[in-house]
Amino acid sequence: MNNKNASEWLAESLKYEDDLLRDLKTLLAIPSVRDDEAATPDAPLGPKTKEALTTWESMAERDGFRTGDFKGLVGYAELGDEDTAESIDVIGHLDVMPEGEGWTKEPFTPVIEDGRLYARGASDDKGPSMIAYYALKMLKDMNVPMKRRVRLVMGIDEESEWTGMEEFFNTKGYPTMGFSPDAEFPIINGEKGNVSQVVRFAGTNGGTVELRDFKAGQRPNMVPGTAVAHVTVQDPQMLVSGLERYLAGEKRAKAEIEVEGHLATITFYGKQVHGASPETGLNAGTFLANFLQQYDFGGNAKGFLTFLGTAVHDDSTAFRIGALKHDDLMGDLSMNIGIQRFEADKDGFVNLNFRYPQNTNPEEIGKAVTGALTPDFDATVAVEGHAQGPHYVSGEDPLVTTLLDVYRKHTGLPAAEQVIGGGTFGRLLDRGVAFGAMFEGVPDTMHQPDEFYPVADLTRSMAIFAEAIYRLANEA
Repeated sequence: MNNKNASEWLAESLKYEDDLLRDLKTLLAIPSVRDDEAATPDAPLGPKTKEALTTWESMAERDGFRTGDFKGLVGYAELGDEDTAESIDVIGHLDVMPEGEGWTKEPFTPVIEDGRLYARGASDDKGPSMIAYYALKMLKDMNVPMKRRVRLVMGIDEESEWTGMEEFFNTKGYPTMGFSPDAEFPIINGEKGNVSQVVRFAGTNGGTVELRDFKAGQRPNMVPGTAVAHVTVQDPQMLVSGLERYLAGEKRAKAEIEVEGHLATITFYGKQVHGASPETGLNAGTFLANFLQQYDFGGNAKGFLTFLGTAVHDDSTAFRIGALKHDDLMGDLSMNIGIQRFEADKDGFVNLNFRYPQNTNPEEIGKAVTGALTPDFDATVAVEGHAQGPHYVSGEDPLVTTLLDVYRKHTGLPAAEQVIGGGTFGRLLDRGVAFGAMFEGVPDTMHQPDEFYPVADLTRSMAIFAEAIYRLANEA
């Protein structure tokens, strides 16, 4: 097997293209967004995430794998001797981000156009996860020898809290090493820390202009593409003419305003992207706040708009709030203002999602956020959600060198280690990395409208994964 050339691996993978597409489309049609409001004891993260998991588990049973389910949160398919001490895990996920705004396709009706498979989850992460599954199925059908046991693990909460994953590994055992097909080639062997600092406050007003509500963002790890505010004012035409002047000077954002009596509805449009790279998007919420802050708001409404519209606006490095950091291994800290809420006479919050290098920590970042709040903003700052420290696997580790060698063999391209701001299930393992399945030069549409994966890359990635799994299971 170790003498097989790249074209032979690819030829074997091509035999599975139709079956892979069929099963992948089945999974892509399930809107498996975490839904806590619809959760039940049988479906703890909502019915659609559970449906995606059970659908995949049925596929693995159909194909003759040893399978298992852990509390309706994690599923796995296994190959090799159960008593083998060492093992390899490939860890994917079947949950997806909310569809968001701006789609020209139906996000949960998979369609192939111009060689691209469009659907939410096509590239993050149902597509790559199913490519890895079919790579393992191919090795099973070929009856290749495995010195180490191989387990494909599927989670259903990667985009939020990683619910059940650590408990699964603590219960079922950690592998010797592994990878997550949830990023890009050639490899990701370093991931920045990930923490959300949340500013919470009461929804008070006090000026001649009142902020009734403000809404932007759906998840901490998405740049909001749309933001809406409802404002009451004695003379709404003041806002109409003010918005015209603002847009004349600020060419990047788009906006519109509707007036009914003394109520104005202002909507800003930006560019929704993955929160790990906020500099590539346009945050509609902070632009809306930047426009509104010029008016006579009071109370926490004023502090909210000033914080969003000045302190964190248009600054993905967190320079203005004093949280800027850089190290030579992991690069710059990044900040995404993911969810922004205000409701008059009730409450509000702002979720700041930071991806940070090794030379800082959540406590230091939290102090910077607190220091950036204006005195008239009565608020608290605290870490909320699933925080993760920086993760790095040495470039000299056989896991890394083997995966890079396989990539070079199949592509003929140079390859080196790299660090990203995104977080993958690979970091659950001490010797865990992200490997594929986005090739260099392919637009990154993860967490964006019209998410896609190139059809030709399905079997190309499958061939790489198959040889990678084989070599990790026998040589590394």
